[in-house]
Amino acid sequence: MTPHLVFSLLTAVDRRGESEESGDDETRRKGINGDVDPNQPTAASKEESPVDMDTITLDPEEEDVDLVHCRIGKIEGLEVLQKAKTLSLRQNLIKTIENLQSLSSLRELDLYDNQIRKLENLSNLRELELLDVSFNVLRKVENLEELTQLKKLFLLHNKIGTISNVDHLSSLEMLELGSNRIRVIENLDGLSSLQSLFLGTNKITKLQNLDSLHNLSVLSIQSNRITKIEGLQNLVNLKELYLSHNGIEVIEGLENNKKLTTLDIAANRVKKIENISHLTDLQEFWMNDNQIDNWSDLDELKNAKSLETVYLERNPLQKDPQYRRKIMLALPSVRQIDATFIRF
Repeated sequence: MTPHLVFSLLTAVDRRGESEESGDDETRRKGINGDVDPNQPTAASKEESPVDMDTITLDPEEEDVDLVHCRIGKIEGLEVLQKAKTLSLRQNLIKTIENLQSLSSLRELDLYDNQIRKLENLSNLRELELLDVSFNVLRKVENLEELTQLKKLFLLHNKIGTISNVDHLSSLEMLELGSNRIRVIENLDGLSSLQSLFLGTNKITKLQNLDSLHNLSVLSIQSNRITKIEGLQNLVNLKELYLSHNGIEVIEGLENNKKLTTLDIAANRVKKIENISHLTDLQEFWMNDNQIDNWSDLDELKNAKSLETVYLERNPLQKDPQYRRKIMLALPSVRQIDATFIRF
């Protein structure tokens, strides 16, 4: 079971596939379908008048600089922050990335929720390991050639149309491109260190071009236009696969993904649970909102001795008055059925 408790099924299905590290404690759990958190600033708040940086006091000795929601309109006057390792400029009014070249010791740069239209002027930040430019208005990924130490790149909720100009980021471990306008999975061959890839809420029609990602353990491609599970044969280290809210009709193509602990195929068009009896490490199985109507299908899960969570609600099976009891009898290791824990 993941660290957070799940009480609303649809919220849970949407959220579980999204990266947990993008955003702060209040805003990081955006829905994978792009639903904006109520705490997110409204369009009206974006019309605030920017403040003059001269009015903000900066501590030259500070290593973790937090300038969140300060109505900053322009990045300037930060040269004194020579010791800064992390710089957070989230939820401001910034339109241009600029005047950061002197901060060469930066490890983390957070520009989440601004009005930035272009990735630029980052070439001097060669020590940068984390860059978050989520919730901006970027149309493409560019100008990251010098950021070879980058491990985490968050570009959630922009207007990016293609995956490009990231192939050289061989140290990258996490790539978040959810809620954009991407149609094709491509140009990832050089990301040999990538462990987590988030592509939820795009316009992707096919699982492809993933063969080189041998270290990938988490793949989220929820809320796209996928109709077939394929192209995953080389992802032998995959542990979590999120495919909810697509158009999948058959469970297949998982023969080599024997390390899977979480499989989410909720809200698709699947009629039968099949071809997963070899997934003996499975702990969570999400199959709600499909067309499962045969109780014998649960036999496919009997080899998963550590299975703890099963979601099957809003399938024809749920109409059975003995729904929960039959699941418990068929899968005795299960501790949670849908959003409700089993009481002993």
